[in-house]
Amino acid sequence: MVYTASEVRALYPIRDSIEKQGPRPDKYDIFLCHAWDDRRTTAKELNNALEKVGISVWFSENTVLLGSNLMREIDKGLSKSRAGLVLVTESFIKRIKAEGVADKELSALLARDLLVPIVHGVTYDDLREESPLLASRSGLDTANDTMEEIAMKIGELISTDAFSG
Repeated sequence: MVYTASEVRALYPIRDSIEKQGPRPDKYDIFLCHAWDDRRTTAKELNNALEKVGISVWFSENTVLLGSNLMREIDKGLSKSRAGLVLVTESFIKRIKAEGVADKELSALLARDLLVPIVHGVTYDDLREESPLLASRSGLDTANDTMEEIAMKIGELISTDAFSG
């Protein structure tokens, strides 16, 4: 994989934190934070790409059972995930404004300092208008990489063998 300088700066600190955690078979590799409106489209596409490269994903559409308390399940998912991805779309930005579930997930992920934003169909400038803190973090962009390429980069990020040599 080829990384930009910005991606290296963004991903290496997270990589170091994941390495310090060590192997945790009881944890998901990634918590996927997304807008509810994206759950059957963009978020599902990203989830499928991540799973295809062997990443275990906490994804509400696959993990939360019908009748479960959504907020409690999200809380458990956050605590059982090694790192988080924030899928930033137009819908996600609207949800941040409304201070809904996505906003609560985002707050928890920001506090852990183990998150990678992925912008899709929006820019970091669009995000900066609603969440300067999230926009200040470098991440990945579907304008530069396909979902499959992003999944491979995330796979290298969380792999215990990546970047060693």
